[in-house]
Amino acid sequence: MKYLLLFFFINTIAGCSTTRQQSARIRDNYFLSAGTGVQTGGSRMITIETPRGKFNVWTKRFGNNPGIKILLLHGGPGGTHEFFECFESFLPAAGIEFIYYDQLGSHYSDQPTDSSLWTTERFVEEVEQVRLALGLNSNNFYLLGHSWGGILALEYAFRYQRNLKGLIISNMMSSCPQYGKYANEVLAKQMDPGVLDTIKSIEARKDFNNPRYMELLIPNFYNQHFCRVVPWPEPINRAFPHINATVYTLMQGPSEFGVSGRLEKWDRSKDLPQITVPVLTIGGTFDTMDPAHMKWMATQVQQGDSLVCPNGSHCSMWDDQAHYFPGLIKFVSSVDRGSFKGIGKR
Repeated sequence: MKYLLLFFFINTIAGCSTTRQQSARIRDNYFLSAGTGVQTGGSRMITIETPRGKFNVWTKRFGNNPGIKILLLHGGPGGTHEFFECFESFLPAAGIEFIYYDQLGSHYSDQPTDSSLWTTERFVEEVEQVRLALGLNSNNFYLLGHSWGGILALEYAFRYQRNLKGLIISNMMSSCPQYGKYANEVLAKQMDPGVLDTIKSIEARKDFNNPRYMELLIPNFYNQHFCRVVPWPEPINRAFPHINATVYTLMQGPSEFGVSGRLEKWDRSKDLPQITVPVLTIGGTFDTMDPAHMKWMATQVQQGDSLVCPNGSHCSMWDDQAHYFPGLIKFVSSVDRGSFKGIGKR
């Protein structure tokens, strides 16, 4: 028995040593370039095919980890990767590779004007083409979608989850009608009645270019529920002018109190049990999305867990980094090790 215990001890130590060596190797190789020729700092334009021809979308790889590659789907629609730039302060230290990606129509990618391109189904096929071009697969591919990107990530998973290793839905509910209900029946009622009446009056007139509209929304809504860091971080201030308002309004609608565009009736809440890959849902206590709904989503997928950032809003990656990034890193690391145990359906 003593020899057996000694054998077990030696092998355990050896295993720990091997794990440390692998971690050190990943860390040492993290910033090594995978390309040849002229180096671009990880930036790459990817050509995609659409029913309206070929276009180019912008991507940028940050780091190098063969087993963990997170593709980031920004919000909007029509937003940019700039809302994710704080990831650079946290994921490299954990050895996690991530990839920025501006969807078609966004600032760093081609911006065609054909309105038939702006459908969820076409965006899903775009993500699949980007995945193939980047060489991502079920051994390393994590998909993180924030806000509208969460809708896109869910839709991708419903069609292509066989390609995923893990899925992260950040600050997005599984139902636009429920999102609208929460915005109007919960968040709106927290506002000063006079301010709310003025905002609703402007919306009723469809006078969204009225400067008074944003003058009221920023301090009374955005600073409370979009990003609670005041003043806003530089990347957010830089990103807002880059939003493609045409795409955003067509799909989301102009109001922050619910969806009125092509996504108005989008609802996948009853389909969540179809998702079998490990899932993490992230929300914030002060989010524009209902944190209780996002927590519930994790119980509906086959392997789910949830993180509600206690100090976070819709941009929890900015205003509650102390909870957002440790939770994200813990999830990805546990899936990578094969030790993830969620709270979802079994």
